[in-house]
Amino acid sequence: MKESKGLEWWVVMLALIWLCGVGCFGFWEEERVALLQLKASINYPNGPSLPSWEDRVEVYNSMESDYCYWEGVECNETTSHVIKLFLNSTRDGSLGDWYFNASLFLPFKELRNLDLSNNQLVGWVANEGLVSSLQRLYIRHNYLNGSIHLQDFPATSNLEELDLSYNRNIASLTTMIGMKSLNKLQVLSMEGIIFNASVLHSLGALPSLRKLILAVEGLVTKKELRGLNNLEHLILDYSSINGSFLHNAGVMTSLRVLSLSNCGLRGSLPAQGFCDLKNLEELYLDDNDFEGIFPSCMGNLTSLRALDLSSNNLHGSVAHSPLTILTSLEYLSLSDNHFMIPFSFASFSNHSKLEVILRFCDLKNLEELYLDDNDFEGIFPSCMGNLTSLRALDLSSNNLHGSVAHSPLTILTSLEYLSLSDNHFMIPFSFASFSNHSKLEVILSDNNVATIENESQSWIPRFQLKFFSLSNCAIKTLPSFLYYQNEMIAVDLSHNNLLGKFPTWLLENNTRLELLNLENNSLMGSFQMPSYPNPHISQLDVSDNNITGQIPINLDMIFPSLEVVDMSNNMIDGRIPPSFGNLSSLLAIDLSHNRLSGRIPEHLQMGLSSLEFLKLSNNYLHGQIFGNLLNMGQLWVLHLDNNHFLGNIPDCLSNASTLSTVDISNNHLSGFLPQWIGNVSSLRQISLAKNHFEGPIPLGFCKLNFLPFLDLSENNLSGSVPACFNPSSIMHLHLNKNRLSGPLNLSFYDNSNLVTLDLGDNRFTGEIPNWIGKLSGLRVLILKRNNFGGSIPSQLCHLKQLSMIDLSQNRLSGPIPHCLSNITCEPSFEKSYLFLGQIELLYPRELPFSIMGINRYFDFQFNSYFVEILNAKETVEFTTKNSTYPYQGAVLDLISGIDFSCNELTGTIPPEIGNLSELFLLNLSHNNLLGSIPASLSNLSHIESLDLSYNNLTGSIPSELIKLNFLEVFSVAYNNLSGKTPDLKAQFATFSESSYEGNPYICGPPSHNNCTDVRAPSSIPKDSEDEQNDGGFTDMDVFHVSFLVSYIMLLLGTLAVLYVNPPWQRAWLHLVEACMTSCYYFVVDSFHKLFNRNIV
Repeated sequence: MKESKGLEWWVVMLALIWLCGVGCFGFWEEERVALLQLKASINYPNGPSLPSWEDRVEVYNSMESDYCYWEGVECNETTSHVIKLFLNSTRDGSLGDWYFNASLFLPFKELRNLDLSNNQLVGWVANEGLVSSLQRLYIRHNYLNGSIHLQDFPATSNLEELDLSYNRNIASLTTMIGMKSLNKLQVLSMEGIIFNASVLHSLGALPSLRKLILAVEGLVTKKELRGLNNLEHLILDYSSINGSFLHNAGVMTSLRVLSLSNCGLRGSLPAQGFCDLKNLEELYLDDNDFEGIFPSCMGNLTSLRALDLSSNNLHGSVAHSPLTILTSLEYLSLSDNHFMIPFSFASFSNHSKLEVILRFCDLKNLEELYLDDNDFEGIFPSCMGNLTSLRALDLSSNNLHGSVAHSPLTILTSLEYLSLSDNHFMIPFSFASFSNHSKLEVILSDNNVATIENESQSWIPRFQLKFFSLSNCAIKTLPSFLYYQNEMIAVDLSHNNLLGKFPTWLLENNTRLELLNLENNSLMGSFQMPSYPNPHISQLDVSDNNITGQIPINLDMIFPSLEVVDMSNNMIDGRIPPSFGNLSSLLAIDLSHNRLSGRIPEHLQMGLSSLEFLKLSNNYLHGQIFGNLLNMGQLWVLHLDNNHFLGNIPDCLSNASTLSTVDISNNHLSGFLPQWIGNVSSLRQISLAKNHFEGPIPLGFCKLNFLPFLDLSENNLSGSVPACFNPSSIMHLHLNKNRLSGPLNLSFYDNSNLVTLDLGDNRFTGEIPNWIGKLSGLRVLILKRNNFGGSIPSQLCHLKQLSMIDLSQNRLSGPIPHCLSNITCEPSFEKSYLFLGQIELLYPRELPFSIMGINRYFDFQFNSYFVEILNAKETVEFTTKNSTYPYQGAVLDLISGIDFSCNELTGTIPPEIGNLSELFLLNLSHNNLLGSIPASLSNLSHIESLDLSYNNLTGSIPSELIKLNFLEVFSVAYNNLSGKTPDLKAQFATFSESSYEGNPYICGPPSHNNCTDVRAPSSIPKDSEDEQNDGGFTDMDVFHVSFLVSYIMLLLGTLAVLYVNPPWQRAWLHLVEACMTSCYYFVVDSFHKLFNRNIV
């Protein structure tokens, strides 16, 4: 009987096992097939994604056939059912849009999480809908568009979280009151999508909604907000709403988190409304435009744990604000406002005010305090020692001072993050006063003063820093505690005066180091590499030091992940190692201002496909710029100027379609300018000056519609400027010192952006066109040393911002326009500098720092490592004080001058020129100007050089000119002036007789003429008087021509007589022969006599 019962038991057990096996295999096979069908849908028509999802016979019975091990699949550990599918960023982008079939997910009976983000999803095929067990659905960063009807969404009533963020083509969102779908939805995220404010009213149909993330625009009334009274988290960052929102927000009584960052909110914080949110724990109002002081009602927010009011225009005293009674605060950010509070107690004689400060220091739960970028001043209050829970403190960019080593910071041993940059603190060089801060990970203390302490004995720090910055603190040696650090990620010790060799040990001790900046120090010796690779270093800056020797050839092996390397402004010699080409992650190389020689390695040209910035300026590099091949399709900035490169501009540069700046000036390049330059539409700066280019300016340049800067000066270019060349964005144009010719056509017609036009030292002809008056933004006009004729156009007077005019050494005639006084000659920043945006070589590197269980982020870059797309520092040559100087920078901004010298101008000097009070230079010499010197020139209060020499000026020199206190060069030589010279006072005491020579009727010092002995000049003009004194033969040109003609006629007549009369011809020849014989013997006899005399 017992045996029978035992047998029955075994039969039942085997049956159950068989049934379970059949069932398990059934659902297992069903889910495996569904996954393979899903893979086919994702890869339609021929994508390569999900290679681990295989259906091959050879892997059918292996672990690879277990879909729980497939990529992006997570199964229940007990039942082996698929519970999570992570298919984000799976579909190949080249396959185009994707419509997924929601019924493909029905076999997954226990599916809880589904992530289809970033798959170019545009919609789904109408079907039975998704599996009913789904709780979380993520469809971020797709292409869903049009109106989304949540009641028709392919999801079920069990869905708790839905993320549609960054589907930017979604136009609207609608719901239906009482709908069964999504009635358990608690979290709805639509970040990056802007809806009309009325959507908030629609979302009231979701009864379980607790967290909502989206952006809205328009007026938000209490009606919209009242339907969201169950909402606990509302995040409306980057919305466009008005200030009344905070006034109406009080109706959402369940709200615990409210974020309105960057919403354009203005005005004062309201005195009611949001203050009624008694359950509010987190409030983020940063990056708005709030102003005024804190409303007193904020004291009602007693549950508040986090408050962010950074980047507004708030002001007033923090110590007297209601914040001092919010004792639950753990996170407080008031950065980038205008709060003013003395940190010291010295100014508080009233005891009640002191108590307010102490109450502020009694926020003992505070863990994060950000007060950077305000107007705080004074020293640390001792009560800050009460903030014993403080883990992060940022006081940077204020006017605080005092000794950090003797401050309450030394007892805040919970500190993990400390930023004191941009103040006037005395920073302890050794940081020994922080010896007990075992949790400290970040110290940022740039732009303060480091002080040397007396360390009784060496100390070993208890902390291990990750980020350390002590830039511009005047230190000469590295702090000793750095020898004990081995977990640092970023170190910035730039702009100090560090001496000694490159600190290789810093790299060897910190194998996770990513950023090292030692720029602008006094390090010397060769660049020593660590003994083993550091795979994490991405940015290395040792520029502006005294490093010598060669660049290590194994740089690629030691720092394989380099993205930015800057070794500029050193004394590095040798060749550029070809191993640079192995650094495939490189974005920027700056080796400028060294002593490098040789060619650019071919491997560098081909291996750096991601390179964006290459600067090799001011070296001794030679050969051709690049070979026939170049693999730098991402290159933005190329500086190869001031080297010894030869040959043509290589055609392979045309492959760099993103090229913005090209500077290959001051080399030995030759040939014709290539036509393909016009096809690189991204170009913003071209500098090809000081080479040997020839031929015409290519017509392809006419396509460069967005080019602000072009410098082709000091070449051998010829022909005319193309008539089509008139880019509306051109600001600085240098074509000087070439062989360009012809008249000025309409090349620059009506270009209001043009600031500098330098066409000097060419062969242009014709008249200065009248349309030049339409260049309304022109500040510098250089047309010197050409062949322009005609008169100076009065349209120049329309250029009111013009400050530098050089029309010298042309053939201009006629009078000087009286309207030149319309020109202001005021200083202008635009003359010397061109900045049109910037390029981020490294996207802002946000390094995580966890506080309150939340990852905070801060930017740690080498002083924000950006490279400007256009940083073209203008240089303009201008002749002043009898010499030609290149002006640039601030001097160019300030300088102003007019040079009309060496022309054929007539008439008088316009007295209106005296109104140009900002003028530094006026040169009207070597013309035919008449009349007297205007006394109004004494109003040129900034004038430094005044040259009126070589004209026909008459009358006396105005005595008022002695008021010109800055005058250094003065000349009125070679005119017909008379009378007494100005008194030898002020600047006129420095001028010699050469300033007045050529004026015979000038008297008084420094000339040698006595005013009592000099007769008055004749009223007859100078030329007429000279003509009478010379007997009427004053036209020397006519005399020379007539004499030459007479001589030729006499010679021809003599030859004719000899030709027709042979006896006379023979007699003439005999006479010539006799003369030659006599001369010969005379020379021989004289030589012998002289020789014999020397012997005796």
